[in-house]
Amino acid sequence: MGDRKPLISGNWKMHHTHLDAIAVVQKLSYALHDDDYDAVDVSVHPTFVSLRSVQTVILADKLRFVLGAQNCHWEDHGAFTGEVSPSMLAKLEVSYVIVGHSERRELFGETDDMVNKKANAVFGAGMTPILCVGETLDEREAGGAETKVDGQVRAGLAGLTGEQVAAMVIAYEPIWAIGTGRTATADDAQAMCALIRATVADVAGDASSSIRIQYGGSVKPANTAELMAQPDIDGALVGGASLEADDFARIVRYRRVSE
Repeated sequence: MGDRKPLISGNWKMHHTHLDAIAVVQKLSYALHDDDYDAVDVSVHPTFVSLRSVQTVILADKLRFVLGAQNCHWEDHGAFTGEVSPSMLAKLEVSYVIVGHSERRELFGETDDMVNKKANAVFGAGMTPILCVGETLDEREAGGAETKVDGQVRAGLAGLTGEQVAAMVIAYEPIWAIGTGRTATADDAQAMCALIRATVADVAGDASSSIRIQYGGSVKPANTAELMAQPDIDGALVGGASLEADDFARIVRYRRVSE
């Protein structure tokens, strides 16, 4: 991992009302301490309707984790009913925006081109994209996982400068492991994250040493330390296990388990 500070991100998906989100954020703040934040960056990604409420709590209580969003449109404004623009998120002091999550790709038909437009737009609004890539079970069993992920990374980075690539986050999330209870072994996760870093090096040179690569896919308190011990895994994109503050705090504090 070198000098890359880990980023642990909680993706709450379509869970929690704004009142629930406030309660989780407050409970999480009680569970984490300064040494946790010194070791790990933490972002929380509530639903759009909860962003303002969570932002208010973070600002009022001077909390050290940062606000993230789950998605955005690539246009700044226009006749796109139901969408949210990057500039709207930036005004809420959002720091990270997830783009190309497998559920967006698989359920809502987002293409590599759409995801790339979003990554560029997120940077254009002064925020940082978390670019998600990953293969299906059929693709893995057919021996096409590496080709799929390599292609997604290359498409996602198109048009970005080396400086932007160095600052962003890529999340490897094997689709077959999301919400299924199945987790890629630490060795398999490391191999794919190393492939991602090699692809970044081919596209953007030295940016590969700075870019942070997360693993996502049934991350739990019990497996975080082993995953995070891998040299090319710089964080975790956590789904279900981030919905409860106690579980998410244990993931953030994975170092205490391994010490």
